[in-house]
Amino acid sequence: MPGTFSPAFFVLGAILRELSIFIDESGSDGLKDRYYLLTLVLHEQDADINEGIRAYERSLAEKGLPDIPFHASPLLNGHGDYSGMELADRKRLLSSFRVFFRHLPIRYACIALKAREYQDLDDLTSSMRRRLIELFFDELAFFLGFGAIKVYYDDGQRSVALAIHKAVDYALSKNAVAYRSASPADYRLSQAADYICTMELTALKYADKSSTATDEKFFGSWSQFKKGILREVRSKGL
Repeated sequence: MPGTFSPAFFVLGAILRELSIFIDESGSDGLKDRYYLLTLVLHEQDADINEGIRAYERSLAEKGLPDIPFHASPLLNGHGDYSGMELADRKRLLSSFRVFFRHLPIRYACIALKAREYQDLDDLTSSMRRRLIELFFDELAFFLGFGAIKVYYDDGQRSVALAIHKAVDYALSKNAVAYRSASPADYRLSQAADYICTMELTALKYADKSSTATDEKFFGSWSQFKKGILREVRSKGL
């Protein structure tokens, strides 16, 4: 089943705690977007999410909604798998995922960069790597509490993949880290990372007064968004 995991495994009679990091980004390697965001969703594998996944899938079935791998930007704009879908149904899909997300036993961190502040992609990648290293060192006691760490990312952006590998290898033990290719279609927690990335980007757009009619159609005013979805999302911040 998508999003399921093996339980924590045992070494010499002791439980070896395992952490999964699911990564998603918003922004292009061509620096055409105003912001570049990187979101890390952290899940301790002994915290079960399977019942939450089953409840989410039952909710979709009961509402007569399709079980489409959640992808926030196409949902908001009616593109891709959501093409031709009524606005009311897209809102209901967002609402269902919001409830699912609210109960997930996860924490997250989000790094946001303004593309115009960087000369080129190499400059942005270097900054991304530094910010990731700072994050790992700031929370080093947390990360060192795990015997194994698995990083899930779909390698969609070359710059992100490069920054992730260099930062993780520098800050954390290479022997404790394994990399996994992960499509959002295969993992609910990858979808959660996508959800967070989109909500953090939407917050930036509201704050600098560049929100769109679509944003306001789904989320209302800046005040409504900030007191509603954004507050829920940030309650899971690392």
